[in-house]
Amino acid sequence: MTSRRDLLKTAAVSTGLLALGATGQALAAPTQAVSASSTLIGASPSAGAHQLPKLPYVYDALEPFIDAKTLEIHHTKHHQGYVNGLNSTEQALMEARAKGDMGAIPNLEKALAFHGSGHVNHSIYWQNMKPKGKAKALPGGKLLNQINKDFGTYEAFKAQFDQAALKAEGSGWAGLFWHPMFQRLYIVTLLNHQNSMLVGGVPVLLCDVWEHAYYVKYQNMRLDYIKAWWNVVDWADVEGRFAAATRLG
Repeated sequence: MTSRRDLLKTAAVSTGLLALGATGQALAAPTQAVSASSTLIGASPSAGAHQLPKLPYVYDALEPFIDAKTLEIHHTKHHQGYVNGLNSTEQALMEARAKGDMGAIPNLEKALAFHGSGHVNHSIYWQNMKPKGKAKALPGGKLLNQINKDFGTYEAFKAQFDQAALKAEGSGWAGLFWHPMFQRLYIVTLLNHQNSMLVGGVPVLLCDVWEHAYYVKYQNMRLDYIKAWWNVVDWADVEGRFAAATRLG
């Protein structure tokens, strides 16, 4: 039988997940070890007031692995589109509630999940990367220990992640998620930005495999993009997110 203590712990974890997953600048970096000017949980933006986060590097900083044209379009057009969609959906939800039009809510909630998750995922994706030479090239410490525990070796983890990203059907993402309740790491393939998500998981590493993330440079060669992307993954950022996520348990 589930004890009251277990229920309280589950509620606390759920609250922590909501805090960690809040949209906005708080997603830019999860701990002060990653960025001295950032915090895990910032002020919640009012409905419809989300803003496109600035990138921590210039558009050509990830060359030759991710080209400047792709990065600029991806950031200023695609990510901005999800921010705009999130804001307009939040405003529409407020109006529907005010009018008592509850029949409109289900479709608006679907739009909220799509645009909101698009904003969250991209905000993490930008911060997961850093120019080659400045990025920490390999994981270490507690994160590497957990990867070895859950996947056998770093090489096995990377091979599984590559396949998850490569085989994502249509538009989607591959991600490394920490699950506080299960106390383990999972590799997840997401349809669009949000579907197929293991409820309760916290993303620590995300690879965007929508075609707009790579098509200008790599055309239909998604695997070439994935292999190039590893060159700009900053494991220091991933380690910071992992450290923050494990504190939720």
